[in-house]
Amino acid sequence: MGEKIAIGSDHAAFEIKEALKKRLRELGYDVEDFTRVKDGTGDYPDVAHPVADAVAKGVFPRAVLLCGAGHGMTYAANRHAGVRAALCLSVEFARLAREHNDSNILTMPGRAAPVDPHEKILEAWLSTPFSGDERHRRRIRKIDHPDGS
Repeated sequence: MGEKIAIGSDHAAFEIKEALKKRLRELGYDVEDFTRVKDGTGDYPDVAHPVADAVAKGVFPRAVLLCGAGHGMTYAANRHAGVRAALCLSVEFARLAREHNDSNILTMPGRAAPVDPHEKILEAWLSTPFSGDERHRRRIRKIDHPDGS
């Protein structure tokens, strides 16, 4: 099996999540789906928090979360220490999120159409390494430790 990756969505992004889950498996990823859609509904925090917790604890190195606009998943995931969830609407945003901020959770909208197709955004995010540049490391430390500790 390949690298482990978590994925999840609410009801608004369920179909796109299913397509991305299939693509991840085609790319060789070992995918675990945290989606909890029941009777056509599902609240994004019920998915975002367990996924972000698993990423924060190192169970999964990275994850993908989708909801209607992408904002809810991003807000909830970023409440967890060590998580850097990035809402990406384009390939360029995805590359920058990885290269500059070492994003470990990709969030995307299910309702609003991104500038680039979801699969292209996902693949750019997966294939872009963190630059490791000291100025980016310094900024990540400031994100993780706003009090300067």
